[in-house]
Amino acid sequence: LLMSVDHDDVVTGQDADRGHTADMIGLLIFDEKAEEARLLLLNRDTMVMMDGLNDQGFKEGKYFSQLALSHAFGTGREDSCENVRDTVSALLYDLHIDYYVSMNMGGIGVLNDAVGGVTVQVTDDFSHIDPSIGMGTVTLHGQQAENFIRTRKGLGDQLNLSRMARHETYFQGFISAVQDRMKEDSLFALSLYETISPYIVTDCSGNALTGIIERYADYPLVEIVSTEGQNVKGSQYMEYYVDEEKLDDLILRLFYAPRA
Repeated sequence: LLMSVDHDDVVTGQDADRGHTADMIGLLIFDEKAEEARLLLLNRDTMVMMDGLNDQGFKEGKYFSQLALSHAFGTGREDSCENVRDTVSALLYDLHIDYYVSMNMGGIGVLNDAVGGVTVQVTDDFSHIDPSIGMGTVTLHGQQAENFIRTRKGLGDQLNLSRMARHETYFQGFISAVQDRMKEDSLFALSLYETISPYIVTDCSGNALTGIIERYADYPLVEIVSTEGQNVKGSQYMEYYVDEEKLDDLILRLFYAPRA
């Protein structure tokens, strides 16, 4: 489970990003039989049931709200990430999720530059947000990467669905960049972990996360998908309601093998 938390600061304290939302949420799926990877992006506006946590991380009540807000409960560290994990699992019919990695927005440029920049296709007009991001094929560096991934307000229709489309092209470029660096440097996975570790919260040890990167680095990213549903303007914010029938089909296709 991958999460990008809407907070710039490096994760240093117990309450470093308490109250901040998970604005990008996705499941990276490795198919060991086919030796390929898929990414399921989940709309941060998806309306779901979740546990409420107090600032000590203890459960207190249930809430029906945007998926992104499941991270806003708790201390902002492991308990908040686990709340997102449990909420996503429930949305996907109690699917087991092996690991989670959460990264603060302040780490995006660092991660981006650690792989030598990420090449994307730009179809939105960033001229009034970041003039250095032109249209067409662009290799992002530093702050450009955060602007490309994070910006929603004042860009196009301003919907999260449009931002998710940019997330798709970024992930494709990022994984390609990682694969290229892995071919050049056998120790790249370790150096990448050491670079981003101050910015992340994860239930993986350093050795485990490095091992995952090394094990699956050669798997091609064959598909990026998202849940289908309907955007509705609620009283306070946008609400996204997943089409349950199409979600059933998607879960079966992504996570289950057909009977022989």
